[in-house]
Amino acid sequence: MAQNAAALPAMEDAYPLSSEQVGQYQRDGHLVLRGVASAEELAVYRPAIGRLVAQHRAKLPPLEERNTYGKAFIQIGNLWELDAACARFSLAKRFARIAAELMGVDGVRMYHDQALFKEAGGGHTPWHQDQHYWPLDTHHTITMWMPLVPVAEAMGTMNFASGSHSVGYLGDMPISDKSEEVFQSFVREKGFKVVSAGAMAAGDATFHSGWTLHSAPGNQSDRCREVMTIIWYADGTRLMKPDNANREADLRRWHPQQQPGDLAASVLNPLLYKK
Repeated sequence: MAQNAAALPAMEDAYPLSSEQVGQYQRDGHLVLRGVASAEELAVYRPAIGRLVAQHRAKLPPLEERNTYGKAFIQIGNLWELDAACARFSLAKRFARIAAELMGVDGVRMYHDQALFKEAGGGHTPWHQDQHYWPLDTHHTITMWMPLVPVAEAMGTMNFASGSHSVGYLGDMPISDKSEEVFQSFVREKGFKVVSAGAMAAGDATFHSGWTLHSAPGNQSDRCREVMTIIWYADGTRLMKPDNANREADLRRWHPQQQPGDLAASVLNPLLYKK
């Protein structure tokens, strides 16, 4: 549905962060922030996101016929390319500035956005590292995870292994039953404290490093867990030579006409905030 982007809430204002919040993020590799988007803003943007997810969902097999990854959530990426309202949401300066300030960098570029809707009865999201998938030669990557509806912990909010980002890359381990088993054991053996984001209001958000181990339980409620995510990385980042199949695929998809060693600055990676 076409929309006049200029008529949509801009979300360009700054969300104030304290030095304590920045320090907590850099120490733990994750942080919960309240009221990052307002109810009025989500009333505009949620329907646009939901329409794209519904179109994608219609093409999927029934929940019980999917594998572990497929049961974890309905996933659709780069919504900002498909819809003006989704673009206004995902490219918002407010969100990008939070990302830059938490990481302590001067500017950030879009990597991509993703809707992650965990259906009623949907399965758990296995332990994993996001940056396993990204051919980015930097430690400065960050994901925002924002529910578009109120979510109870039983609906599958995030669990983080605090401090696990300090370990860095833990190898070729995509989201799977194997990653659940291996990383669950790793978290236990290393003594990382597992922290739940708990119940969240619509418009609250978690932010976590690309290296932070995280997971989510299944959705035990009768309502869909509607979540929108956005990923950013530090401006000036270069592309690395992919060392796994997922990074190969991401290099082709998110960095068209670019090669390892290039600045990660394709047409799909706009600069969204610069101090």
